[in-house]
Amino acid sequence: MENEIIVGLDIGTTKIACFVGMRGESGKVKILGFSKTESLGVEHGVVRNVSAAASAIRKVVDEAADQADVDIDEVWVGIAGQHIKSRPSQGSVMIPTDHRLIMQEDVDRLVAEQYSTSLDPGEEIIHVFPQQYIVDRQILSREVPPVGVEGKTLQANFHMVTANVQNMQYIKYAVQDAGLNIKGVVLEPVASALAVLDDVDCDAGVAMVDIGGGTTDIAIFHDGIIRHTSVLPLAGNAITNDIREGCNIMKRQAESLKTKFGSCLVQAVQENDVVSIPGIRSQDPREIYLKTLAGIINARTKMILEQVDYEIKLSGYHKKLIAGITLTGGGAQLKHIKDLCELVTATDTRIGIPTEHLESDSVSYAELAHPMYATGIGLVLYGLEQSEEQAHQEDRTRKKGRVDLFADMDDTKPVSDQPAGQTEDSKKKEKSVKKPVVSIFEKKLSDLFKSVFEENIDNE
Repeated sequence: MENEIIVGLDIGTTKIACFVGMRGESGKVKILGFSKTESLGVEHGVVRNVSAAASAIRKVVDEAADQADVDIDEVWVGIAGQHIKSRPSQGSVMIPTDHRLIMQEDVDRLVAEQYSTSLDPGEEIIHVFPQQYIVDRQILSREVPPVGVEGKTLQANFHMVTANVQNMQYIKYAVQDAGLNIKGVVLEPVASALAVLDDVDCDAGVAMVDIGGGTTDIAIFHDGIIRHTSVLPLAGNAITNDIREGCNIMKRQAESLKTKFGSCLVQAVQENDVVSIPGIRSQDPREIYLKTLAGIINARTKMILEQVDYEIKLSGYHKKLIAGITLTGGGAQLKHIKDLCELVTATDTRIGIPTEHLESDSVSYAELAHPMYATGIGLVLYGLEQSEEQAHQEDRTRKKGRVDLFADMDDTKPVSDQPAGQTEDSKKKEKSVKKPVVSIFEKKLSDLFKSVFEENIDNE
């Protein structure tokens, strides 16, 4: 749909942000409105206090709507949390006898059937990603799509992502209490990947690691297909809590120290560098050595990256990541985290900035050039892609409807204003129209059979 407005709502552990966007003239996304606020009622990516979360959601949505000068009534929402699980799945469908070539509707039917797969109690499917198609037991390569292939049976292997039903309900309640409808729920690493990766990355093989406040989300791509997803329960807040306890300071002070003076590499900090923390009321300022701060950050960040490395190896694609690892999310702003990630995983690493898919005239463009906004911008991208795909499907349906309409018309019958009272001329004309047409090749073949048949009779 031309100039359709899409709204992405990122409900994170540390922030709740709203992004209003549309497809720009260049094909990139143009952000029309943007707002963020401190997250309330959310823990480790899961809504715990519905009322508090709804209040924060309403605030950012109203501010983004005013900036974009649009009315907002539905949003695309990101979902994360330790309750997210993934599993392999398989399915197959028979191709109807009325068409010998596999059609898009056959593929859609196969994917749709996966959503009725039997799950553990309390689980709900949020994504089904096809991995490999098989036609009549013959595996199709990535370069050969199933649509247009001749076959009687279509099979596929899938990567299925599920979420806890109750946690899904909490998100829906919070959004609905804010006076909004949910257009769709998207796994956050899938959204983040859209914002910081391109087709080259996904084809070559890449691991997208989004280090947020409450969770670290992983999405692995290879040959242009998402192959593995995972959500780890450790992220930026764990580092902040370690600093707070290790330095015996307040949480907001610990967060400020982490972002302004922290480093993931102890050897990158000078021995005698010190930062002074103001005391509470009449207390004296507290001095903290930056080397001590770096040691605390290094220990926890290294633990997180070791778990990331374990998940990548568990996926089986650790030797296929030609494009390496892309770090994004708020945790990617830590100084020297790229270097530490390369040391821990022995894999080339870069920091993913979500502006590579944005038009430069987007509102707050300079502010949006930050890894922490990857999920929100990715939600807008995801919504646009889904809307455009739906428009294409509707267009295909309309075209198919027109073909079926003409197919139902019997052009062998003459059109007459008086069907009950036909003249002799019209009857003769109808007979001539209905007479089968024999091609020159069929005629020669029939003559050949006739001559052979007559010759055999004569010989007898």
